Amino acid sequence: MKSYSILILAAALVFTGCASFKSAPKQPAVQHGAADDYSRYVQTYYPLAVEQMNKYGIPASITLAQGLLESGAGKSELARKSNNHFGIKADNSWKGRSVSSMDNGRLCKFRKYDKVGESYEDHSRFLVGRQRYASLFKLRRTDYKGWAKGLKQAGYAEDSKYPQKLISLIERYNLQRFDSFGTTGGGRVVKVTNGVPYIVVEVGDRMGILADELGISVRKLRKYNDIHDKREPLPGEVLYIKKKKGKAAKGSEFHTTSHGESLYTISQLYGVRLMQLYKLNPQYRSYAKLKVGDIIRLR
Repeated sequence: MKSYSILILAAALVFTGCASFKSAPKQPAVQHGAADDYSRYVQTYYPLAVEQMNKYGIPASITLAQGLLESGAGKSELARKSNNHFGIKADNSWKGRSVSSMDNGRLCKFRKYDKVGESYEDHSRFLVGRQRYASLFKLRRTDYKGWAKGLKQAGYAEDSKYPQKLISLIERYNLQRFDSFGTTGGGRVVKVTNGVPYIVVEVGDRMGILADELGISVRKLRKYNDIHDKREPLPGEVLYIKKKKGKAAKGSEFHTTSHGESLYTISQLYGVRLMQLYKLNPQYRSYAKLKVGDIIRLR
């Protein structure tokens, strides 16, 4: 009985002292081919970071740099098995699932998510919901250095070099470009659907002007949006600024057509490449006109 009590006490001591976040690696692992992993991480998750920036005001560069640092570019065990990219621990306020893992010699509980997007959302809410980070939201979105230093000052990390690590990652991978990507030079918001960023065309917009503003060639802009002629986009149209996906997001299996819709407008609605829609719906390969009530397969 005595030994059993000692074991309980030891376990309690191990869990005691767990900070809010898992300790970040001492050095960003960017050698021996890992740089490719970091670049792939950025290309995969920047739409989530931009989306969070538009919702909560946290610079996309900061979110991406923290994700890179805390998760080792998505390669950490916590990221791979629990989709936890920011090392947020499961304190008493957490009602979701958790997993136990060692951190600085202590066994701590960490939050577990079904999807990576949930980790990004929880990270944003964590910062927004705590008063000690309130001063950060008074900074400009483009002030990534101020954000990096402010996070350390607010107690986000114990590592004295944490700001420098974030800034180094941001500048090495040019993450600051996404801070103006969320709101373009023209002040428009970049939204995301099916993991693909897009803008909504406004009155007076022309392909050449938009291409300059977004830093994308006119050729690519037309290609991303399946525009094969030289027409100009109309106000209210969706214009994707990255390549669309081969299928719609999970949960969007089919679409029931309404008056005036075409496979093109449906492809723009769901962020799916037009030719992929034709492949999924071979009955329309002869460019047959859609009828109201037709069922279009999306994935």
